[in-house]
Amino acid sequence: MNASVSPQSRILASPRRGLSYACFDLAHFPFTPASVLAPMEGVTNAAVREVLASYGPVGLVSTEFVRISGGRISRAYLKRQVEKLPGVPLSVQVMGNDPELMAEAGAVVAEAGADVVDLNLGCPTNAAVRKGVGAALLKQPELLGCLLATMRRAVPGLLSAKLRAGFDSTSDALRNARLVQDCGLDFLTIHPRRRVDHYRGTADWRIVQLIKDELAIPIVGNGDVWCAEAALRMFEQTRCDAVMLGRPALRNPWIFRQLSELLAGRDPFRPSGRDVAAHLRRLARALAEHAGDPSHSPLGPLKEQLSYLCRSMPEGATLQRNLQRLPSLELLLEAADVAFNALSAEQLDLGARRAPALN
Repeated sequence: MNASVSPQSRILASPRRGLSYACFDLAHFPFTPASVLAPMEGVTNAAVREVLASYGPVGLVSTEFVRISGGRISRAYLKRQVEKLPGVPLSVQVMGNDPELMAEAGAVVAEAGADVVDLNLGCPTNAAVRKGVGAALLKQPELLGCLLATMRRAVPGLLSAKLRAGFDSTSDALRNARLVQDCGLDFLTIHPRRRVDHYRGTADWRIVQLIKDELAIPIVGNGDVWCAEAALRMFEQTRCDAVMLGRPALRNPWIFRQLSELLAGRDPFRPSGRDVAAHLRRLARALAEHAGDPSHSPLGPLKEQLSYLCRSMPEGATLQRNLQRLPSLELLLEAADVAFNALSAEQLDLGARRAPALN
């Protein structure tokens, strides 16, 4: 490391690919390492957060969004969302459009121990749009400003927002980002797609770079970071202060470890089929333990995880369909053991650098 570079910065050279990465100043983001597990509806429950965080260092993990509506909040319900892991900071994401109710909810989860309260300004679903929440708030700057300012007054700790580049246009991306900063939030995550895009097309990292260049608060980049090397490219191209990974971390549960190893200049871990099989069984145990009900089966959530894990495998779509047809947890795990254990690391697209598409 160059003596003029701060300890929080990293220089990485990759002679194998002929790439060299500039100095990344990662000291601006309030958590170390500068990586975040994204909030994902129906996915980032406590069990999934626990398993993914155990594979490699991640600076912050996020809950799925908590809906705040109906004219009143349940303090007990909100407090139950603050289920923390030892040594891993937790962001609790809330979604709604009533400034006073959202402020009260933010204060409750902060008091309950959330390290960050995060505002959802990106949910693209039709239901969110009908209710005027998530990405729909990007069309209402006056309401959005009131919501942000009211929450800022109520939340004593770190307050952040995750927003899309716009609703049906990206023309207001910088305006909305500035509004977040002007209202005193501590950092901002950018998913550079419009609401109308949902998850189609390509995330436009130039929007992350534009907002990073114009704002003083830390900016977290998100979108199409499908491997650890892509996270390095995002750091280099956008100068963002941290990266947030959602679906890529479900597809490759070791991506945070690989990113940490690349930043440290070490050879990154490359999982084999046996690692994937063990991961699925570990998820099953964690889901069952966190359910707190012996009669609860993790079969449904595991089948959803398979839709991501199988994307890295030869004939993955066929394998996914065959496994998801199985009627019991025991049959699914046994069949997954047979299918996954037969695959070498070289047969899987789970390296720190993406291989050509296998499916």
